[in-house]
Amino acid sequence: MFAWQPLSPRGIAAFATAPLKSLLWVQFVFALIAALIFIWFLHSAWFPVITRAVNGLPTTGEFRRGVLQWPGDSTKALADNRFLALSIDLEHRGQARSPSDLTIELGHDRAKLFSLLGYIQLKYPSSWRIAFNHDELVPWWGAWSPALLAIGGGLLLISLMLSWAALATIYLLPAWVVGFLANREPSLSGSLRLCGASLMPGALFLTAGLLLYGLGALDLIQFGFVFTLHFLVGWVFVFLAVFKLPPQTKALPAEANPFVSKSP
Repeated sequence: MFAWQPLSPRGIAAFATAPLKSLLWVQFVFALIAALIFIWFLHSAWFPVITRAVNGLPTTGEFRRGVLQWPGDSTKALADNRFLALSIDLEHRGQARSPSDLTIELGHDRAKLFSLLGYIQLKYPSSWRIAFNHDELVPWWGAWSPALLAIGGGLLLISLMLSWAALATIYLLPAWVVGFLANREPSLSGSLRLCGASLMPGALFLTAGLLLYGLGALDLIQFGFVFTLHFLVGWVFVFLAVFKLPPQTKALPAEANPFVSKSP
């Protein structure tokens, strides 16, 4: 059976007997689509905020020895939209926070990242000197922002390929057991390929969710629901595809005819 589309149980089942390279090519295409949507999201949702924040920086300022050297007010909102907010709050008093889905608040010696599930804090590297002023960051950001988009998309593509390999390994044993009990008995390698292909509908579902989130059709809570649900989509397609495998048939030995004498 020729394997080319992993969007139906029968199409996924075809990967159980297809070469591994067929699965890898299909996964690469799906990962590439996801990476392109992710690049679009960064470019349209996050990068405009960063550009406005960089353009509004003072002429002096830097991170040095793990401390932000900031010449302006101790509290200042730099830029924001519904997706991302950047602000200065040297004492983390919460006076410049935004209702954005992700708020990055720069304090005296650490940054705090606030989102739906709470916040995390990160200390600044003590051995680096990082420019944080208009004169140095504007040309740097203008030159490197396209490369950062490409790097972000490339890292996502690689991460997806690796995560799909890990998830397929986790799904392998349940899929093989179900196939065995259903008299399908796929090989372990075939089950692994089937599991890898079954992740593609969920990946496409999540990619569509990111697109809708970036367009404003979904809020962060709804996108979080899509992210959680895409794992369930993978499990559903694993078990549906197993039952689309051809039944295992074993030839039974013919019973000896008692009326036929054996030749000496």
